[in-house]
Amino acid sequence: MSMFSTGILVLTSPLHVLPLRIAPVLSSAAERVERTLYVHLHPGLNLGSGTQPRPVFIPPVVDLSTLISRLYSNAADICGHLDVRVLLTNVRNQPASCSGTATPNSPFPTPQSLSHSPEVVLTDFPLQDPVQSHQVTQCLQKYTGHCYVCSPGLRSVLLHPQIKKLQEDEEGVKELEEKAEPLATYNDVVVGGTFDRLHGAHKTLLNISCLLANRRFLIGVCDQAMLKKKVLKELVQPYSLRVEKLHEFLKDIRPSLQVEIIPLDDPYGVSVVDPWLQCIVVSEETRKGGEAVNRKRIENGLPALVLHEIQLLKDAHHTETEEEKISSSSLRSRLLGTLLTPPKDTCHLPPLPYVIGLTGGSGSGKSSIAKRLEALNAVRVDCDKLGHEVYQPGTAAYHKVLEEFGSDLLNEDKTINRRALGRKVFGNPERLKALTDIVWPEIALLAKERISQAREEGKQVCVLDAAVLLEAGWTDMVHEIWVTVIPEEEAVLRIKERDGISTEDALRRLQSQWSNERLVEHANVVLSTLWEPEVTQRQVLKAWSLLQKRIQQRQEGQ
Repeated sequence: MSMFSTGILVLTSPLHVLPLRIAPVLSSAAERVERTLYVHLHPGLNLGSGTQPRPVFIPPVVDLSTLISRLYSNAADICGHLDVRVLLTNVRNQPASCSGTATPNSPFPTPQSLSHSPEVVLTDFPLQDPVQSHQVTQCLQKYTGHCYVCSPGLRSVLLHPQIKKLQEDEEGVKELEEKAEPLATYNDVVVGGTFDRLHGAHKTLLNISCLLANRRFLIGVCDQAMLKKKVLKELVQPYSLRVEKLHEFLKDIRPSLQVEIIPLDDPYGVSVVDPWLQCIVVSEETRKGGEAVNRKRIENGLPALVLHEIQLLKDAHHTETEEEKISSSSLRSRLLGTLLTPPKDTCHLPPLPYVIGLTGGSGSGKSSIAKRLEALNAVRVDCDKLGHEVYQPGTAAYHKVLEEFGSDLLNEDKTINRRALGRKVFGNPERLKALTDIVWPEIALLAKERISQAREEGKQVCVLDAAVLLEAGWTDMVHEIWVTVIPEEEAVLRIKERDGISTEDALRRLQSQWSNERLVEHANVVLSTLWEPEVTQRQVLKAWSLLQKRIQQRQEGQ
């Protein structure tokens, strides 16, 4: 069976029965398409007439909105690897031609360009006579090519999904038929959100908003100030990337719509001052936010917006620590332990042991994760302990520190009083740098000795447990960088409890270190100890399992 990167699925079943058939059709399509699947709705399209069918308008109706929600929900459940996009170019608030041919104001005066050119066209068209197969597939190719710009040599496939005897699920069909009424539309529609890693719930919201909007679609996208309370905010995609993905998606599904995307720095944005807006699209959980927008608009002397509410999509794959709805926070949590970015070229390092550079801010649980990896047979190189070793009497660093900072640092037993040394460098970046310039190279030498020892013992993985891994420039010693993160407020609580210091001192300690965001910029793998220990353990086991596969692939590639 041939596989294709991008395809377009032409759905010809009547709208009122399609929700009952969409799951097996999508499942069948997912066996053919690997990356992007565009869905083109054309209920009642006749591909067996021997004539080339022409695109027609589909009026926006309530059951079309319901179908779109069902389609994205099924896609998330069945084919999560696919980027599914429902196209709305031929959905218009105008009557369709009764003749089945294009109206003078055809939705496809020229074929629409898509961000990913389809390589195959698929359909659910029910073929009764196998002899007609060639004729129908040719007709399907011509029809699709008339609507969209496709790859040269477009292939066509008639899907024959295993659809059980539907018994027409009479109650469900009847309910949909009763809802088949015109959908109220508006010139200017607004919506707000984070839109991190577009998923099925986002796409439902965007598609339905595009159905509602006749002229302009305004989107407020959460920027820095609005991200502070987000779960794993360090993994939220950059604002520019989220906006780029939104533009790409919306240009595909409704290119004729005027789209404006602006940063959202507070819960309201321009929705409370724009006089042209008529409708705001909300979900069940953001309805109160929509109501708050209306109160502000009324205060500002503007008419209230129509609140169009859509249902949340259930996440069939959520765990006990994730939300029941499809959400970006759940998707971000599933990234923990996975390879976010490929390792940089490390050909200068011996292949084994494979060295993980593990770092994270104070209180992040870095050491607990290092111990978990040690329990999985990794060799742990604790740079904090090595830091104590380099201060021992007689070492090179010992003499250099006394020369630089004075012999008054000595205890009675001739060891260096590190508290006194700390007071000399605290709040003085120049003196601190003088100290780290002495100590960090000596710690690096000891770390390299431990790694060499592990190599001689035939160990496969080493974990370089180092809070200052990035600041010290030790990345040339490791194959991958793993970072542990927790929210600042949780880190403060842990530091206070562990070290018995004040909130202010804990905050100062954190603020003297690299931020989580800065650390994550360098990370290949991110982990978090925010949840229960068993959740951390599952993350570590996942990360370890994926690491073993990477090591094996690396060895096979040499």
